[in-house]
Amino acid sequence: MDRTYDLTLPGDTSWLADSDAQAVCEAVEAGGHRIYFVGGCVRNALLGVPDSDVDMSTDALPERVMALAARAGLKAVPTGVEHGTVTVVSGGKPFEVTTFRRDVETDGRRAVVAFSDNIDDDARRRDFTMNALYADASGRIIDPLEGMADLRARRVRFIEDADARIREDYLRTLRYFRFCAWYADPNTGFDLDALSAIASNTDGLETLSAERVGAEMKKLLLAPDPAPSLAVMRQTGVLPTVLPGSDDRWVGMLVHFEQLAGLSINWLWRLAALGGDDVAERLKLSKADARELERLRIAAYEGPGLAEIAYRNGEGIAQGALLLRACMAETPPDLPMLETIHHAAQAVFPIKAGDLMPDYSGPTLGKRLKQLETVWIASDFTADPATLLNTPDN
Repeated sequence: MDRTYDLTLPGDTSWLADSDAQAVCEAVEAGGHRIYFVGGCVRNALLGVPDSDVDMSTDALPERVMALAARAGLKAVPTGVEHGTVTVVSGGKPFEVTTFRRDVETDGRRAVVAFSDNIDDDARRRDFTMNALYADASGRIIDPLEGMADLRARRVRFIEDADARIREDYLRTLRYFRFCAWYADPNTGFDLDALSAIASNTDGLETLSAERVGAEMKKLLLAPDPAPSLAVMRQTGVLPTVLPGSDDRWVGMLVHFEQLAGLSINWLWRLAALGGDDVAERLKLSKADARELERLRIAAYEGPGLAEIAYRNGEGIAQGALLLRACMAETPPDLPMLETIHHAAQAVFPIKAGDLMPDYSGPTLGKRLKQLETVWIASDFTADPATLLNTPDN
């Protein structure tokens, strides 16, 4: 039996007040069907944290959704109609509307589904109880599986049988740790049933694509403090499965140092602290992220002074190197160095090739520029052009 709540949502409910979203709801309801906001937007509004994706769920079949949208003058695109999803464009904004579903068959990566007109079926195929919360167009909360109690306790719990939920999609193991890092009460600890099921199904993680694993790891590392989740991932065998050779012992220290230095979260700094074998390939990092991670690794473990790193690689790389070196030394970072890094990143070498011509040309010109740049860096970027030009050639 549905449990309903007439609640005032404390978080961002711009999605509920959005006239374009309401137009989608009105179009479906005009055909005699139910339609609800579901998942992240409802969860986050109840938790009072920033908005999440806006998804809708309905008892109307996909073809019916498309017909009702067209009748209301809205554009409908069958983006995933075989899985029950229609994208309805209202006011130029896309809204994904998915028919209630139940799983018929799963293989740990994808599911064969059957459509349903029962909200309980739809709720039971979701991952965590806090994600099986629905809101109608007026904001009334529908709670088929008692997820509200878990949400209020900030308790991340699999729906019904944790082992079955994981076997339906092995990515849910990583989602569990990500949700714990973002939403769980750190004083509550981890659900023992969940951990037992996770530890029994680590082999399934190897069937996941690198892209899916990488996307989840990035979201986890962007959490305010992913260290507790990473530690339990190691203890349950998840971390060495998805990222062999990694070591989470520096991540908690890095998080503390970020806060100490007043620096924003940088997930690549945390990934560099985590380490591992073939990280870029195992997580299918973008070329830009892979290059940034390698530059950060070299700067932290092999690079020159932090001022020179900032000048050559930018402020972010140097800041990350500062914190990672502090982790290696197991001592707080030298915070005044942040100001040095900032100024060094803004520094501009005052000598141009034209300043050295015609006395130098070709390879000798490049060699002289490099020599003077080295002198200038050694002067803490203070040597003026006249001083540099009078530097003896070597």
